[in-house]
Amino acid sequence: MIQTTAFKKKYFTVALIEPEIPSNTGNIGRTCVAGQSHLDLVGPLGFQMTDRYLKRAGLDYWPFLKYQYYENLNDWLSQKNQQRIWFFSVRGENSLYDCSFKKRDILAFGKETKGLPKPLLKKFKKQTVQIPFPGPVRSLNLSNAVAIALFEALRQNSLA
Repeated sequence: MIQTTAFKKKYFTVALIEPEIPSNTGNIGRTCVAGQSHLDLVGPLGFQMTDRYLKRAGLDYWPFLKYQYYENLNDWLSQKNQQRIWFFSVRGENSLYDCSFKKRDILAFGKETKGLPKPLLKKFKKQTVQIPFPGPVRSLNLSNAVAIALFEALRQNSLA
């Protein structure tokens, strides 16, 4: 597990399960810094942490980001089993806007090409959330979805 320390207060944790695109992860890292939230990276990753696109998208905010890396989903779940986790998926039955987020909740997102594993969504059905949108697209870009979800959670808790 790799860990860095930056800000003293943590509002939420964003978890990326097997992210594939380094620039998305870099943007999400920057969003986490803006929202004073941590980032969990759950492997395997589709890139190296030294990837220049990852660093470029995160700009000079990496020193301010607190993140942890977990080898796989099972390791991450075993570490987080006492925390409240919201799983974001286009297959979610609950709307983002019907959820009541609390400080320290975890907002979990799947890989760009496949999303979260179906068995995971089935196991945590009541905690699976979708971001509703009226347009005819299959899904939103991962970094956009994280920004929408994180800032809704911050808004609900009068933090943004």
